[in-house]
Amino acid sequence: MKKFAATLTALALLAGDATTLALAQDYAKYSPEAMERELARIAGKQLSVMVPMRDGVRLSTDIYLPKNATGRLPVILWKTPYNEGKLKGSTQRYVLESVKRGYVFIVQSERGRYFSEGDWQILGNPQTDGYDTLSWIAQQPWSNGKVGTLGCSSSAEWQLALAGLNHPAHAAMVPMSAGAGIGKVGRFQEQGNWYTGGVPRNLFFVWLYGVDNPLRARLPAAIQDERLRARVEAYNDLHPSKPPVDWNKQVRHLPVDQMLSSLGEPPATFEQFIGRSPADQGWRQGGLYHEGMGWGVPALWFNSWYDVSIGPNLELFNHARAAGTDKEASANQYAVVAPIPHCAYSRMGPDTTVGARAMGDTSFDVDGAVYGWFDRWLKGDAKAFPASTPHVRYYEMGANRWQGASTWPPQNARPMRLYLRSGGRANSLHGDGRLSMEAPAAGEAPDRYRYDPMNPVQTIGGGDCCNGGIVVPGAFDQRPVEVRNDVLVYTSDPLPQAVSVAGFVDAVLKVSSNAKDTDFAVKLVDVAPDGTAWIIGDTIFRARYRNGFERPEPLKAGEVATIRPSPIATAIQFGAGHRIRVEVSSSNFPKFVRNLNTGGPNEREKDGVVADNALHHDAANPSYIELPVLR
Repeated sequence: MKKFAATLTALALLAGDATTLALAQDYAKYSPEAMERELARIAGKQLSVMVPMRDGVRLSTDIYLPKNATGRLPVILWKTPYNEGKLKGSTQRYVLESVKRGYVFIVQSERGRYFSEGDWQILGNPQTDGYDTLSWIAQQPWSNGKVGTLGCSSSAEWQLALAGLNHPAHAAMVPMSAGAGIGKVGRFQEQGNWYTGGVPRNLFFVWLYGVDNPLRARLPAAIQDERLRARVEAYNDLHPSKPPVDWNKQVRHLPVDQMLSSLGEPPATFEQFIGRSPADQGWRQGGLYHEGMGWGVPALWFNSWYDVSIGPNLELFNHARAAGTDKEASANQYAVVAPIPHCAYSRMGPDTTVGARAMGDTSFDVDGAVYGWFDRWLKGDAKAFPASTPHVRYYEMGANRWQGASTWPPQNARPMRLYLRSGGRANSLHGDGRLSMEAPAAGEAPDRYRYDPMNPVQTIGGGDCCNGGIVVPGAFDQRPVEVRNDVLVYTSDPLPQAVSVAGFVDAVLKVSSNAKDTDFAVKLVDVAPDGTAWIIGDTIFRARYRNGFERPEPLKAGEVATIRPSPIATAIQFGAGHRIRVEVSSSNFPKFVRNLNTGGPNEREKDGVVADNALHHDAANPSYIELPVLR
């Protein structure tokens, strides 16, 4: 970022633009107008180019080329469902920086979004539209035939399935916060973050209200003149302006499958997806990446600890390294994991605060890494991204420092098992729950609590995004919910020395319930010496799927069942004097949809029942977590 600001300062001096010079001294305060003036000075534009897909649908595409460039150039492609035709934010910054560095930069609207033709689907048909766009780019007179894909969130997620096709022009990719493009990989079967452990996440319902627009205005197909289309796009926007919604109220609507139709929305993607189970074959028909598709593109991954999808992201990173369908691609997978929420990479720097917790100096040269990566693969500059770069660079929270590793988890991580134990009264912060390295004895009494879906445990922080403000992601104190009797709290003794954890945290719970179905939610918490209980990560699991997502089965009253929630991915140093804490409950709302405990079609039901749940932890049925501790 500093290098970029310095370059713009030099350009401003040459141009004599005092406004640009002043703004260059603090890039965060750059105005879009100043950016646009600089872009007009250094770039030529081809706007509203309609790129044809194999079925005849055309996608609106803006092309930015360096002025006075000669020969064929490498290309960076940014494909998006958002309103990027009116350049703003990170997209505008990347366009300007890329052109300055000698790249053609392309911004393309997904099928069915804004001035692109066709009907929208999540991720924009990456396996056909993405492939056809790469073929089109490779054939253009200004292209050297090498394309890098770049973007964050939805602008990254479509890249994943495309990487499985190994298009010859797809030379490199930089997916940032891309987990919602993953269907099933390894231990995660979240179907684009629609689920965690079989429990739907409310964020997608809010996001779809803003993005899915089945009533959108369209240009008449008869307008074929490219210049006329460009003028229409310049004069208009087509950005939908939907009525505002109080999501903190609306998210409680039952049944869940009418959450959007109750607002007057016509049936669309939400209604199609909400009826699917985690194992529904329909998830394989869209744009999600599923293991078995292979992997063919070198990738530089950017992820973050307080994102919605960090677990699946790191699992896919490992899968891509092991895929073996393209040896060069598998050998060239690199990851950066920052201590920030979703797509907040520009917020890294001195004195970073995430949620309410100070994370120290998180500075990282994101632009240097991105363009070094593209220079390596699109320009053939082998020195631009050194071979000595660690395959994983991650921020160790608590210690507040960047670390490097050759694998994820780091090779020196070893499992440390901590058992959930109590005298049968682990309810709340004031109970007798404890974490112990000693296995439980025979006859240890279980911990019991009542879960009322009409009075769920409130979400406070953790990993989330894109949810209309119903959850603020990040590290926050969990004590306001730990005082509840329907939250079981297990805490270690103060640590005599610091313990560093990096990898996947696994939990095994032995549970029972008088309900036919219920959920079990788990949190990992770092308790500071002053008692502040910082959330590190969380997960949840729906009991009906305990024997596999393909085999949902009701619980039997009184029968002890084994629950293995999706792993929590993190890197945290629990400092000397800190305590490690695990919370167990049956809800984490509004992050996750409430289980109504009936055992029926949960998202189609309106009325719930109270469940009497228990966590068992005796010698025959131990409950525990395993932490990947660095030795």
